[in-house]
Amino acid sequence: MDDFVRNKLTEWDLSQLIPRFEEHEIDTKSLYLLNDGDISDLIPKVGPRSKFKMSLKLLKDEQNTANPETVESSAEVCPSTSDTSDKVKRKSDLQDESRQCQSPTKKQRLVNKPGSYSEEIILSDVKNIMRCVHQKIPPRDNKLNNFLTKKIKDLETDKREVVGVFGKTGAGKSSLINAVIGVKNLLPSGNVRACTSVMIKVEANMQNSKYEANIEFITKEEWKDELWFSKNFLGDNTDQESDQKDDDDRWDIVEKLSALYGEDWEIKSPDDLMNDKYFKEIPEFLLSKGKILTVETAKELSAKLVKYTRSDPKDGDGKAVKRWYWPLVKCVTIKVPNNDLLKHVTLVDLPGNGDRNKSRDKMWKTLVGSCSTVWIVTDMNRAASEPEPWEILESASSFMGNGGQCQHIYFICTKSDHIEDSEDHSAAGVRALILKTNDQVKKAVRGEFSKLKEVKKHFSDESFKVFTVSSKEFLKKKRLEPDDTEIPKLQEFLQDLNDCHSETLNYVSGARGILSLIQGASRGGGDDIKTAVYTVLQQKMRDELDKVRKPMRETYQAFEKCLSEGVEKSKSSCEKALKSVIHSNKSGAAFHKTLKCIVEHDGTYKKKKKGKQINLNRKLSSCLTESIDEEFKKTFPNEGKCGPFNGVLNSFSLDTKMMKEKTEYKDVELQLRFLSTEEEKIKTKLNKIIRERKKTIYSSLTTTIETNMQKCYDDAKKIKGLGTLSKMRETIVNHVLGSKNVMFQKAKDVMLKQLDDLMRDILDDLEKTMQESIELSLKTDGVSIPDFTLELVMVKNHYQELQGSPDQEPLI
Repeated sequence: MDDFVRNKLTEWDLSQLIPRFEEHEIDTKSLYLLNDGDISDLIPKVGPRSKFKMSLKLLKDEQNTANPETVESSAEVCPSTSDTSDKVKRKSDLQDESRQCQSPTKKQRLVNKPGSYSEEIILSDVKNIMRCVHQKIPPRDNKLNNFLTKKIKDLETDKREVVGVFGKTGAGKSSLINAVIGVKNLLPSGNVRACTSVMIKVEANMQNSKYEANIEFITKEEWKDELWFSKNFLGDNTDQESDQKDDDDRWDIVEKLSALYGEDWEIKSPDDLMNDKYFKEIPEFLLSKGKILTVETAKELSAKLVKYTRSDPKDGDGKAVKRWYWPLVKCVTIKVPNNDLLKHVTLVDLPGNGDRNKSRDKMWKTLVGSCSTVWIVTDMNRAASEPEPWEILESASSFMGNGGQCQHIYFICTKSDHIEDSEDHSAAGVRALILKTNDQVKKAVRGEFSKLKEVKKHFSDESFKVFTVSSKEFLKKKRLEPDDTEIPKLQEFLQDLNDCHSETLNYVSGARGILSLIQGASRGGGDDIKTAVYTVLQQKMRDELDKVRKPMRETYQAFEKCLSEGVEKSKSSCEKALKSVIHSNKSGAAFHKTLKCIVEHDGTYKKKKKGKQINLNRKLSSCLTESIDEEFKKTFPNEGKCGPFNGVLNSFSLDTKMMKEKTEYKDVELQLRFLSTEEEKIKTKLNKIIRERKKTIYSSLTTTIETNMQKCYDDAKKIKGLGTLSKMRETIVNHVLGSKNVMFQKAKDVMLKQLDDLMRDILDDLEKTMQESIELSLKTDGVSIPDFTLELVMVKNHYQELQGSPDQEPLI
């Protein structure tokens, strides 16, 4: 069974048949060949059988319509290739091949018009072809065979885009997500209050037609640490320095413990509260496993998830919930069946700016750094003036920008249909007023964005877009047309993210290159021309590597200069930066708990209601990060097509395409085609590596400071009794002033080493990969490898289809 059949059964809401089809080895080819008797044997129940027969008929009709020049279903992907000279015999023997090596029919394969059938079929077909080619390469221990086997395995790709959704409770996030993906009641909305610490991922279920949720818990050890901290926080009134009036954080802890334990927690020790009896309903937590919920409908799943993601005294059916488990939950992954908008996209409902729990905070940073797009959701009425969405954007911008891969920020103003009474009560008058208000709000929001200097270090005006949406009107259509609600624009955006054209094209192009190499190698001969081409390519590669190496060296020098300035500024301003965090305008009593929390959490602390995260480590490293922000954005841009290191990697080229057009290189044309695809593949791979490693490089400044500061946090945690606040401050200040001449220089050195390591690895990987490809293309032959001429023709046809225009190159 292959991906095409599995996807079709899921699409037709017949995923329960997948095991049956797997048992009988039904692949794409045999799917099209099924007759009524076969179908009856496969599907004994009338209902599913009728649904399947109708769906299969529609699929066949679609293919006939898409490509009218059809022929009989008799050509397989894996023909017998033992005798390359007997072409006539090969064609007659095609039908004797194994079912495992069959492809779609010729009417699916042969390409006559651009866009004649879906990329899903193309990708499935080419994967089948390459799977069978891989099976037929002799398992001999020689360089070329091993090389080809590795290259075929490396073709597999999986594109997934992450869209982060920020916004406070009540902003309409849940309604927005439900409306955009077209699933009612998936995420609870309305009066049920979301728990702001739980991250919720929404993606497609590609395995079956059920609604599923995978609940990931924090560890037992982490929860025990939270219990000890919480009890100490609530019970410690040492030195009379705690302020009972400043009780936001106290209430947060009380709410969390009460949700899980009721009133038991007040008289129990942390060890008592770890008793297994409190976790009977979630044995997975005790076993450090995820909990999986599987149901038939979105509404059922929403009701079951309430106690893991919400904080409300009643569940979805109005029944009292005795125990809520959201304090133990780190992340929930919801899987939605039959949803094309989520096929290659994950929507993530994220807390505003991290979490107190270390593992949740680490996951938050990872997810934010993985977002290619971020949606900031806020209520229409105060879109420009509401401080929280702008604070979220400012606090997360460095994780999304230089520390991430975000290309777009969508500021989404919800409830655009909520307007004051209009003098004109006609439908046209109300609509006109709504649209006018929308334009005014968009202008005001753009004006606010232009004032955010810290955010503008990471994002340009072009990356920022404003939407005014109404989920309610999109569903009800009372006063606005669907396009007026702007939900279709967001759906179109997700559809564009799901467009796997580039990934499919990369796979097919790579497959075409590999088959070209096989055919070129199997021809043999042409040693003189191969030697000449080898010499030309060796010199060209040396020249091109120098073109990449020089700008990288200049980049390193630019970073070194910026960081040297940042080190000096950090030394001179660290005491002031330190005092801005560990001193406060509040009285000592009011600030005692905050400082203690900062120390307990190793320099970071997020207040419950005021939103902004206090991060002493980031404050101390701020001069260093500010010194390189501009250079970093230029070197590793998220926006545009220039690429990293001012585009020098993307411009690397051995000019194999140009060489291929020259008559004197005709005998090695297939090898040159392979090298051309290898060049594009390695550049794509290296760009992905750079995208991931640049996040670690950027965060290394703060990470190094955090490591250096750990000792003083540990020392400060031990301080008890009278004068605790003063002694904690003194311990931190003495450590920073005593180590400032080493700490900031160390952060600089670590970043530069990571940058240097990245550049060396990129150059080494580029040279090694291309050198190996050149060697095996031009210095080996493939006499032991079967002939794959037909497979090359078929893959080339698919490549032409994806390109959208005829390819005039010879087929073989």
